Amino acid sequence: MKWNSCFKNNIFGPCFRRILNICKCKPMKKLFLAMAALATVLISCQSDRSTGPTDLAKNSIIPKPVSVTSTGGTFMLTRKSDIIVMPGSPEEVAGIGHYLAGRLNPSTGLGLKVITDGGKPGKGDIQLVISEADSTLGDEGYELIITGKLLTLTAAGPAGLFRGIQTIRQLFVPEIESDTVQPGPWTIPTGTIRDWPEYGHRGEMLDVARHFFSPEDVRRFIDHLALYKMNVLHLHLSDDQGWRIEIKSWPNLTAHGSKTEVGGGEGGYFTQEEYSDIVKYASERYITIIPEIDMPSHTNAALSSYPELNVNGKATEPYTGTDVGFSTLDTRSETTYKFVDDVVREIAALTPGQYFHIGGDESHSTRIDDYIYFVNRVQDIVESHGKSVTGWDEIANATLKPGAVVQYWARATNAIKGVNQGAKVLMSPCKYAYTDMKYDSTTVLGLSWAAYIEVDDAYNWDPATLVPEIGREKIVGVQAPLWAETISTFSEAEYLIFPRLQGYAEIGWTPSDMRSWDEYRVRLAAHGKRMEILNIGFYRSPLIEWDQPDM
Repeated sequence: MKWNSCFKNNIFGPCFRRILNICKCKPMKKLFLAMAALATVLISCQSDRSTGPTDLAKNSIIPKPVSVTSTGGTFMLTRKSDIIVMPGSPEEVAGIGHYLAGRLNPSTGLGLKVITDGGKPGKGDIQLVISEADSTLGDEGYELIITGKLLTLTAAGPAGLFRGIQTIRQLFVPEIESDTVQPGPWTIPTGTIRDWPEYGHRGEMLDVARHFFSPEDVRRFIDHLALYKMNVLHLHLSDDQGWRIEIKSWPNLTAHGSKTEVGGGEGGYFTQEEYSDIVKYASERYITIIPEIDMPSHTNAALSSYPELNVNGKATEPYTGTDVGFSTLDTRSETTYKFVDDVVREIAALTPGQYFHIGGDESHSTRIDDYIYFVNRVQDIVESHGKSVTGWDEIANATLKPGAVVQYWARATNAIKGVNQGAKVLMSPCKYAYTDMKYDSTTVLGLSWAAYIEVDDAYNWDPATLVPEIGREKIVGVQAPLWAETISTFSEAEYLIFPRLQGYAEIGWTPSDMRSWDEYRVRLAAHGKRMEILNIGFYRSPLIEWDQPDM
């Protein structure tokens, strides 16, 4: 191609001619022409991208929506775009609008404003609507109608709007997640999405006891959960290796019991103010915090802090190893129940969610009759502070209270015992849902006692059919625990969490008959770039063609 002639005759002609006259020297002229050619290619690519995708059905949304209808057009954000909150909306809808603006403005540089005074939506606007007219959507469902002029997000309540916003984020190219201005343009295909979750509980558990993670780490994790429409974060706040939340009536739990972690690190803990801030941050993203105090075993940090909690009345030594099942509270001592009552009371007062997790797993040093006595009494304590009990599947050996939830992790027989008592089940099977398991034998981080869990293994299971005796109607949802024996930084945690988290999110949200690994893996590939922009150090599974462009 004769670049000289091409550039002289295109729309940049006058500028190029002036520069070419300056560049008399041949090497400089060649260099300039090469740079100009590259600029033209980039401009051409930008032009191609400006047309954007036009088939809404060919999206990379995770979790997969219930219904998608394409109309073949394009919606574009412009400098005239705003976020319109309909008059009469609950006050928190404006907050959701500001959240969306905070996600879109850094990358687009468009300065979208949130309009709450009843202004008429204009071309390129995003409209947030609360309407109870469509009962199908439920508490977290939404309808997204995208035309060439307007994007309208409708839900029965604020939580549904927030879930729908995550779909809007994912419909834009991954660069929308950047914290610096990107070139754009910002287009998405037109059509209609109707969507709602299969299960009401979709969560992850973070173990901050074996290794402590800071409030900043936890908030970052909450943001990850929000992007994929998860709605629960279970915090494992105590174990043999450390006590991680301030209890004002028992101050030595943190003054002494928080100072260790696996491998001998310095440990740490959340003050009650820090914990309250985490709860608030999660609530603003429609995520519920479930606190766990593991007992009567996994309690060495408490036993080391207060000798009166031990059967022999002597304080144990701090523990930094990884063995389990060796510790136990004195289950026949009234001091123990005063301790439990104070701990539950203080944490429950800071946690607005329905559930308090009492642990109950791996109590190998507690006699079974003492264990049952303990769980029964602790359930009464939890209920006295306005919470419902949840615990690992072993608690089903006790007499469960109405409304109790058994978290199935190891023994289906225990979960079935819970179902037979009228309890609901939270599915966290260790062979499929434990994100501390290695991906394969070459994975450096993680464990392998339950299984190797590659990305396809994490995705290809159905909670409703995994245990025939536990039918769909008995299941509250899905949760993927991350135990922290082998990880000490949050970047290491992210490596084990991602990209398995997306699969768990889809299992919890999308009906099983709509899920297919072969189709899902293509959508997941498109999230590689998104995770890179979000600085998530994920595992690049060889089962996924990560370099595929966003759909």
